[in-house]
Amino acid sequence: MSEIGEALARELGRDRVAEDAATLAAHRTDYWILAHLRARQGRLAGGPACVVKPRSTAEVASAIRLAKRHGVPVVPYGAGSGVVGGATPPAGSLVVDLTAMSRLLELNEPALYARAEAGMLGGAYEAAIGARGYTSGHYPQSIDRSTVGGWVATRAAGQFSTRYGNIEDLCLGLEAVLPTGEVVRTEPVVPRASVGPNLRELFLGSEGALGVVTEVALRVHPLPEVRALASFAFPSMGAALDTVRRVLRVGWRPAVLRAYDQMETERQFSAWAPADTCLLLVVSEGPGALVQAESGACASEAATAGGKAVGTGPVAHWLEARNKVPSWDFFLDREMLADTIEVAATWDRIGTVYETVVAALAGARGVIVASGHSSHGYPQGTNIYFTFVMKPEPFADAEAAYLEAWGRALGATVAAGGTISHHHGIGRLRAPWLERELGSAYPLLRALKRALDPSGIMNPGVLLTHV
Repeated sequence: MSEIGEALARELGRDRVAEDAATLAAHRTDYWILAHLRARQGRLAGGPACVVKPRSTAEVASAIRLAKRHGVPVVPYGAGSGVVGGATPPAGSLVVDLTAMSRLLELNEPALYARAEAGMLGGAYEAAIGARGYTSGHYPQSIDRSTVGGWVATRAAGQFSTRYGNIEDLCLGLEAVLPTGEVVRTEPVVPRASVGPNLRELFLGSEGALGVVTEVALRVHPLPEVRALASFAFPSMGAALDTVRRVLRVGWRPAVLRAYDQMETERQFSAWAPADTCLLLVVSEGPGALVQAESGACASEAATAGGKAVGTGPVAHWLEARNKVPSWDFFLDREMLADTIEVAATWDRIGTVYETVVAALAGARGVIVASGHSSHGYPQGTNIYFTFVMKPEPFADAEAAYLEAWGRALGATVAAGGTISHHHGIGRLRAPWLERELGSAYPLLRALKRALDPSGIMNPGVLLTHV
């Protein structure tokens, strides 16, 4: 057993520590396709020396203190659903697997919030509060393979965010273990406070670089009384996006407003949408009177922009199939790569972002598909979720081609005034681009990292390429 493993076994018990080959292999990477490609090609470097599975915040704190004492890098690990390499442990590191901390701790019905341990899977959390008549309103595609702590650590967004908000809107409080092993809690849970900077924001999007989130308090909502579905076909992506803009700017908040370009409409909804159109999906839910009014307003705005109603079928199909996607193995087996890149911009820039990123991806070597859809809208702007599929030749050069495609897409986004990440986070893939986006604020992030983690043990390589 490794030195850190022995120390942990003495402190926490041998049942908390694992160094067998299967456990180490299962924690060697997250769901980043480039790491899976490297593993196939025998080039995946690094990997943990030890995995610890604490069952309490006190045990997490003990593990962090021991890692600091031994100078061992620490990588917090939830369910491994990240797609940008945020949980790809460096050589000799300690992985802190939080999935044994999976309890729903409280459901406060009068105040509409719940507290859960960070390792609770999203689907289990939603089922637990749903059984008592509530919903988080947070439905990422990875809901059944991501944790509530991972949502906070990556600053996640769910598919119904237009109504319910993103994780930063839902998070009312948290508990975290600092790189020193000290425990901090942001409490009490209150609707709002004016007590200096909002310290929980330090951990929202921190990706384990500033500490380990061990508990979260999240808003909950009563299950909706009514849900209404609609879809509309438009002659262009611009017309579909402008409908989203006009719906949101006057105050309507449908749970879902998803605008698909022609390629994605044909690929996913050809059974309903006319050829060469762009589809807008609408889901409204809540009190019956609100849903009726909101649905009518959406239909009116769609008609004004030339949208033609095509019924509830496309939305019902999306609701049924939304979390079913091909595995990376499906593509790698065929010597292909696929990935998604989610960016965002204000309404005055989003058209340029869409057009230039699609063109940039289409021009990358080996790319055979480049498309996009909008899935998270705001009065100020929206995101675009780009998908690309590539077949690099020779496949031995796949990594270089993949990184070229990503570089072209992020470069076009920054040039058009957008953000390089809407909700998947930075990880290791986007880290080289973060300084370019943050500009004069980047040294502040570096100073914060140095102040909280002077030993540099917490998830080195994510967010910051150098400290």
